[in-house]
Amino acid sequence: MNVLKLIRFPNLLIIALAQILIRYGLYVPFNATPALSDFQFALLILATLAIAAAGYVINDIYDQEIDRINKPNSLLVGNKISEKQANSLFVILNIIGVGIGFYLANTIQRPVFVSFFILISLLLYLYASSLKRILVVGNLLIAVLVAMSILIVPIFDLLPTITWQNQVVQTRTFLLILDFAIFAFFINWIREIVKDLLDIDGDKKGGINTLPIAIGRSRTLKIIMALTFLLLCGIIYYMYENLYKQQYLMLYFLVFIVGPLLYLFIKTFDAKSKKRYRFMASLLKIIMLMGICAMILFRYFY
Repeated sequence: MNVLKLIRFPNLLIIALAQILIRYGLYVPFNATPALSDFQFALLILATLAIAAAGYVINDIYDQEIDRINKPNSLLVGNKISEKQANSLFVILNIIGVGIGFYLANTIQRPVFVSFFILISLLLYLYASSLKRILVVGNLLIAVLVAMSILIVPIFDLLPTITWQNQVVQTRTFLLILDFAIFAFFINWIREIVKDLLDIDGDKKGGINTLPIAIGRSRTLKIIMALTFLLLCGIIYYMYENLYKQQYLMLYFLVFIVGPLLYLFIKTFDAKSKKRYRFMASLLKIIMLMGICAMILFRYFY
């Protein structure tokens, strides 16, 4: 149970769900041609989850002192799991992720593609050890890596099968997945900033230069509002350009994505407590999940 908490098992399930819905929710409406068999696709999911889990482990290893302040009741490394055990788990998970990535890259005759897994693993290590201490850089990096967990699917499963006969279909499908990746990037960028508001006490003592520390809570909340507003405008524009004929999709986006984002925007005006920040972070995760689930509807209504 402690290991499942350490690797953030619920978050891994969300990543797996996103990848499954990309394959079986978005490929079908566009008749896209996959490069991987179902078994190989399952291996791609496993590799992605292994690398992501390793990232959570190494982050907790480096955050032991910070977590003693920010979340003393849920401290795992150095308390319920030894640092040696955590380091061993980190190495094993990376070997699994990169090893499977190497196999899949050679299977689709794109050996250079294994570099995606190596690079992501390296960036997660650098994030935990140093990059998270740099203003804004850590937030942006995590948001990019979340988006990459979505883009890794078409990179391995669509790009290798593009031919002149199917390039229109494959490209259209890839661009749709890219839209979801951009949505995931913005949601997680905002959420990382909100989490910085929650962790300000420990981050100060840990030498991490986050926005709340650098410019204060009030200005940080204004940045969150501005990013939320930009995301709202982007989604509404996307709906107008792409979904105006799809009434069920329009309704879903309005109720489960636009509505909650607008509510978040309003609640940010008077956010002053950790309880409110925690609510905002949870709401953003729910919005992210609702965005992922929208892929189901594309199969039937797009």
